[in-house]
Amino acid sequence: MKYKTLTPRFLVVLSVIIAAAFLRLLPHWPNFTPIAAMALFAGTYVDRKSYAFSIPIAAMFISDLFLGLHANMPAVYMSFAITVVIGMSLRKKINVGTVIGASLSSAVIFFLITNFSAWLASPMYPQTFFGLIESYVAGLAFFRDTTYGFSFLVNDMLGTLFYSAVFYGAFYLAKMRFPALDKTRFQS
Repeated sequence: MKYKTLTPRFLVVLSVIIAAAFLRLLPHWPNFTPIAAMALFAGTYVDRKSYAFSIPIAAMFISDLFLGLHANMPAVYMSFAITVVIGMSLRKKINVGTVIGASLSSAVIFFLITNFSAWLASPMYPQTFFGLIESYVAGLAFFRDTTYGFSFLVNDMLGTLFYSAVFYGAFYLAKMRFPALDKTRFQS
């Protein structure tokens, strides 16, 4: 079959990813977005590794074209590529606990990578180990700003948890209603 990839399952997963990118364009609390959940979901349910990485990154890039490009984008995209890998690790054991753990891990990884990148690019902090620690401490203080929601870090965690529950839960219910979406039913 020439278009083996275009299965109903793939099209549903692709629709979730596109919807997540669109949701990012709507007004929301800072960092309360579906992007990390989208990357986790893609890693878990997109079978071809190249698609698992390229589809959510492309969707994110397209939404970034509307929201604005910035110098820290490589760090952001790297953190979401790692989140896709985390999603791939869930494939054999998808349950509430593993999805919660993956969601929280992705938020911490995002914080560590993007703040590391900001430290590298900023003349505010010395380019030493202690300068890096100072930038992380400053980043934690920044994330405690409760002007918009709880904090940027907590908003990121809550957003990823919420959207992961929506994406994984909806897909689970869809697989129950439409068995063609459940590839495990057809494996021997």
